[in-house]
Amino acid sequence: MIASQRAYEFNSKAIQASDEMLQIANNLRR
Repeated sequence: MIASQRAYEFNSKAIQASDEMLQIANNLRR
């Protein structure tokens, strides 16, 4: 149970990070 919670937290953080990277890339293109 705890392991899956850790994996979920790690996944959401990774998704947030990639989301920010995409936003930065989009801003640079303009």
